[in-house]
Amino acid sequence: MLRLVENHSLPRTAAFFDLDKTVIAKSSTLTFSKSFYRGGLISRRAALRTAYIQFVFLAGGADHDQMERMREYLSALCKGWNVAQVKELVAETLHDLIDPIIYDEAASLIEEHHAAGRDVVIVSTSGAEVVEPIGEMLGADRVVATRMVVGEDGCFTGEVEYYAYGPTKADAVRELAESEGYDLSRCYAYSDSATDVPMLEAVGHPYAVNPDRALRREAVAREWPVLSFEKPVRLKQRLPGFRMPPRPTLVAAAAVGAAAVGAGLVWYASRRRQAALAHRLTDGFARI
Repeated sequence: MLRLVENHSLPRTAAFFDLDKTVIAKSSTLTFSKSFYRGGLISRRAALRTAYIQFVFLAGGADHDQMERMREYLSALCKGWNVAQVKELVAETLHDLIDPIIYDEAASLIEEHHAAGRDVVIVSTSGAEVVEPIGEMLGADRVVATRMVVGEDGCFTGEVEYYAYGPTKADAVRELAESEGYDLSRCYAYSDSATDVPMLEAVGHPYAVNPDRALRREAVAREWPVLSFEKPVRLKQRLPGFRMPPRPTLVAAAAVGAAAVGAGLVWYASRRRQAALAHRLTDGFARI
């Protein structure tokens, strides 16, 4: 394991972690599809289609075009969802769904960075309503995540306020560095995807974690270290005294997360064409 020793007389530093397939073994947003189905937010057909997207994401890695299709599909899917209900469903099922798929190696790195005096920042393309409670569970200091527009009725409009993807992740990292006083040349970043090359380039210590083929090529060409995370483990198995925060705490954390962790970030509007996802799930692939 890496030795991550911090000299506290030097400027502040941070470790920036992508979430999906870097800290956890699956897509955080798609993992909750069954909960959203049971909560009445999506139909069985939509749940099956979402399971198929999860399969594509895990099996082949998600390139730019696939990420765009996922964004468009999920944006359309969540239109009209009540935000409070989404947060409630996430809080109710967070322990059962996310805790078992956290990589032991990632949890150890987070602990080591904290021990070395660095802030830990989760930077994820998944939605804030999902990512912020996960960040709370992991002990992250800050979270950067995609945000959907919420109407006056408290429901998602289907439009994207801020899309934490590609270059916008790097912009958010630089903005945080300016507001928090991080020395990016001494900061760390971890990701599995070539779409996060801009974020990895922004720091002095980039790491490719379980990289897709494109990122592996970049890592080899740039002589970036490549890490292999293979062991999902429950946090309470790693830390015998660990206890999940009670559900009301998680709901409250999700409700105030934007104000608590969003200071200093520049938010970008993202409006792109609508596209249909023309995939069908074969019979018996997933059981809801």
